[in-house]
Amino acid sequence: MKTAIQIILTVAILALGYLCVESIQKPVRFNKAHKERKEKVIERLEGIREAQRAYKSINQEFTGSFDTLINFIKNDSLSLVRMEGRLTDSMLEEGMTELKALKLGIIQRDTTLVSVKDSLFGKNYIVDSLRYVPFTNDKEFEMDATTIETASGVEVPIFEAKVHNNVYLKGLDEQQIINLNDEDLAYERYPGLKVGSLTEANNSAGNWE
Repeated sequence: MKTAIQIILTVAILALGYLCVESIQKPVRFNKAHKERKEKVIERLEGIREAQRAYKSINQEFTGSFDTLINFIKNDSLSLVRMEGRLTDSMLEEGMTELKALKLGIIQRDTTLVSVKDSLFGKNYIVDSLRYVPFTNDKEFEMDATTIETASGVEVPIFEAKVHNNVYLKGLDEQQIINLNDEDLAYERYPGLKVGSLTEANNSAGNWE
């Protein structure tokens, strides 16, 4: 009888110990996986932002379509200006301007066209992957674009690309994801990662910055 009680107590102690260790390790594992996924998603959102800025530099607006954005990256070009020569301190002190220097041939500008893809991402980048959220089964980022009127009456183009915590963290501990969402909502933050905004001109900032 005494032996049976000792065995039961030993098993109970081991089980309690396991639960204590697991209660500590569970959030540690979640935080590690969360950080890894977050970094990859941010990297993809930063790529979307760079592509959108390049698109706007040519079209004077952003696009809410990944098809349009990816086609632009694959097939369009950006102007690259290379300047040869420079103004010395003595030239600047004498009132020489860049425009005068160009006319006099002291400095020269050479404009060439460079592929958007090569300029922003490199030749080996898989452009079609830009729309997909890392660590998901080909889930796409939500993306849209519009214009807003500033207080001074100026129309400003804006865009937003985002993904909810529930999407890019799917498969991790559900309670930890719920806790993360609740924390974001308590601070009136978007419960996920996003770049840009559809309600304000924020210079296409990411909510992680």
